[in-house]
Amino acid sequence: CIRDRKYTEWFNIWLENYIKPSSKQRTYEQYCKIAKIHILPRLGNYELAELTPFVLQKFVTDLTVNGNKRTGKGLSPNFVKTIISVVQNSLKTAHLVGYLPEYTANKIKRPKIVERQVDCFSLAEQKKIETAALSAKKDKYKGIVLSLYTGLRIGELLALSWEDIDFVKGILTVSKTCRDGNINGKHVRILDAPKTENSRRQIPLSKTLLKMLKEIKKKSKCEFVIADGEKPVFIRSYQRMFELFLKKLKLPHKGFHSLRHTFATRALECGMDVKSLSEILGHKNAMITLNRYAHSLWEHKAEMMNKLSKML
Repeated sequence: CIRDRKYTEWFNIWLENYIKPSSKQRTYEQYCKIAKIHILPRLGNYELAELTPFVLQKFVTDLTVNGNKRTGKGLSPNFVKTIISVVQNSLKTAHLVGYLPEYTANKIKRPKIVERQVDCFSLAEQKKIETAALSAKKDKYKGIVLSLYTGLRIGELLALSWEDIDFVKGILTVSKTCRDGNINGKHVRILDAPKTENSRRQIPLSKTLLKMLKEIKKKSKCEFVIADGEKPVFIRSYQRMFELFLKKLKLPHKGFHSLRHTFATRALECGMDVKSLSEILGHKNAMITLNRYAHSLWEHKAEMMNKLSKML
């Protein structure tokens, strides 16, 4: 009887028969990694029926307090939430197919999720970055400017091909993303579907960006917009290039994703409505955008309050 067997056995059955055939390869690989590092070492030897709400709660507490074996510190609440979802999904399927008489993993109390403070560049830093990127000899640096004015994620930027740019209508279409991976021990670039269905979107391009893209295309020898000669660019390589770029400009270190946050912050400062910004960023709804960038609206709020007070 499966319910008397180890959770490890069921988890592997679930991965191969329920996740691998129906999910993106990236999701399957992420689940395998999470299971190997965090789930199976702690829960693998339990029988399915032994995974009571209390056992699972102790598991969550352990992750929250000292889940990172390397540092001895707890994992972030957001990551713990992801791990809990994987465990819950595996046990829910076990219940649905009759291997568990009752599904009780929904009784887990999750750690409080804290919305991370977004990290963006100041206006002065942004201008410095733009000037250096536009004057760089290699056109691949112009991808930095493109992200600053479209909010593209790095995977979306590097997966962007010329067929995704409509120069007549002035529209950029996000239809795919890319990631670094390994196939048979070889480091490869993998094209994939966008992060979520909402990530499939169209972004209007300004005349300035269209002019920049036309100049890049004239010299381009690659099907991808951001390229190194005739070759597409790997994500890690582009991240490293950005790190060195900031260092050369004597600017504080920030991840490439900060360009997306900077775009969102400037858009709000310019008065763009949250619904439009949400659609351009590819968020599921405007509330996600509002929660994430509420701090960016503070100066705007103060300005509106001052205008209102003039009526007194």
